[in-house]
Amino acid sequence: MHGFFDRGRTFRAGGIGRAHGRFRTAAGALIALALALAVLPAWAPGGTAAASSRPHAFTPEGLADLPALKPRMDCADLVGLDLDGVTDAPVTITSATVSTANAPAPYCDVRGTIAPANTIVMRLPVDGWTQRYVQTGCGGECGSSNINYTQAATCPPIADGTVASATTDMGHQGQPDGSWAANNPQAQIDFAYRGVHVTSEVAKAVIAGFYGRSPAYSYFNGCSDGGREGLMEAQRYPGDFDGIAAGAPANNMVVQNTFHHAWNVLTNLDDDGHYILLAGRLPLVHDAVMAACDGLDGLKDGLIDDPRRCDFDPATLVCETGQDPSTCLSKAEAAVVRRLHDGAVDAQGRRLEPEISHEWGSELEWTLFVPAAQGDTVGSERFVLSFARYLGYTNTVDPGWQLSDLKFTAESFWKTVQSSSYLSAMDPGLGRFARGGGKLLLWHGWNDQHISPQSTLAYYDAMRKTMGQRSVDGFSRLYLFPGVAHCGGGNGPNTFDVLTPVMAWAESGRQPEKIIASNATRTRPVHPYPTVARYDGTGSVDDAANFVPRTPSQPARPTYHWLGERLYSDDYQTWCKAKGTELVCRPSNTWLTRRT
Repeated sequence: MHGFFDRGRTFRAGGIGRAHGRFRTAAGALIALALALAVLPAWAPGGTAAASSRPHAFTPEGLADLPALKPRMDCADLVGLDLDGVTDAPVTITSATVSTANAPAPYCDVRGTIAPANTIVMRLPVDGWTQRYVQTGCGGECGSSNINYTQAATCPPIADGTVASATTDMGHQGQPDGSWAANNPQAQIDFAYRGVHVTSEVAKAVIAGFYGRSPAYSYFNGCSDGGREGLMEAQRYPGDFDGIAAGAPANNMVVQNTFHHAWNVLTNLDDDGHYILLAGRLPLVHDAVMAACDGLDGLKDGLIDDPRRCDFDPATLVCETGQDPSTCLSKAEAAVVRRLHDGAVDAQGRRLEPEISHEWGSELEWTLFVPAAQGDTVGSERFVLSFARYLGYTNTVDPGWQLSDLKFTAESFWKTVQSSSYLSAMDPGLGRFARGGGKLLLWHGWNDQHISPQSTLAYYDAMRKTMGQRSVDGFSRLYLFPGVAHCGGGNGPNTFDVLTPVMAWAESGRQPEKIIASNATRTRPVHPYPTVARYDGTGSVDDAANFVPRTPSQPARPTYHWLGERLYSDDYQTWCKAKGTELVCRPSNTWLTRRT
């Protein structure tokens, strides 16, 4: 396979570059011709998406009012579509059938494989396609291919079933224990960055063959590892998508799945290996946090709009002489609460992850790593073991690896993050993506129990330091949702639409403003960071209409100083290829090696 050492193609989504390669048959030639002819009138010189050059009317949401197109071939005939040369490896369409499952309108359900083992699943509307393509990400270590419009189900083209969609399993199937990566370097490459890219190439070619036209606009939407996938696209393949919605991104993947989650477990063990803090104590901690900090934003509503302003001290919960122990914490329990909040450090106090691991107010979500009873295996432990045993250490397979093998030292840190060069998405220099017209919406829930919102804040801060705030404001927004847990859930308004603002920005130039979040009892506006919503003093506190935007005069300004902060650079990433059972990556990791 070619292309593993390429720095990525810079064509905009839907551009002529999507038709690269050889088309040997009439069907293949049709795809190439459709791609070329469809793209020329829609794209400005240089391949840049230019909304002003497109003579579209716009919907009230700011979306281009694109005519719906009917398929030019039968769904079943896609099985025979020639996709030779579309991407860097053979493509096989294994099935194509009309379905109505889990969708508002009939679609052609397309399934296939991009060699060696990337499963691709597509939905192509059969009653009318409004010329948009949405690729969805997947979470964890993936291994399954299910289209999931995370926090975008109410986006109009998705809600009415007129958008073409696809996803991939990232190059492997099942095996949640991580063993899929053992001695399988190509699967690791596909998971790291290749799988999403080749899926976008193939999906656009299938769309061109089916409708006779490539997408006018292409988008990516994902959360957790899907958020990492979105950032990886913006960094490595900036021409694949016009807009990206990246939620709770696991972009600092290696640190996340080693030091962060291992600390969650190990810092809660006593000398005998017993858990100190159990889940039954978490409501006590949460109630105390809310009593101390809920009113900091001027409204006691069960939400903390910026937990960084909460200066809660767990030591205030330590039992006094004669106090009922059910109403207080032991000194050891209070110390664990503090350490879980603060995050991983070495013996000298140097931070091994961005500051604040778990925000105040998120305590009810800590059951991911605080067990209900002694002997329980928590989620954090499973994350670390599956990652470290087979994937986290380059060209190393160690099924017997245990959490105790991870040392919280600077030497261990730099040894561990060697694999960040291909697994993590830390490059803050998104100039190529921005210059190509790309739009990026980052979002995170303040109560995220799995990936700290501080990780996203640190990346956003690195973007502004690298590119300048004015430049970043021209193509990116960050939204932080009070009370929302990992990718959803939590006690705050936890349902919202992150994709429509991205589409509107790309298609009509309408810059994202407030996003309305809701749950069963409440709606609340969320504004681009650092602006927050403030109650205007009239009407119900459960109605978004009664809130106004306020930008704090003295916003919280964390330093984001930690041992790995220099990972936010444009020279740490490598491009890898499989050689036997090993990864070979270029350029060499000299940046990381100098810091071991």
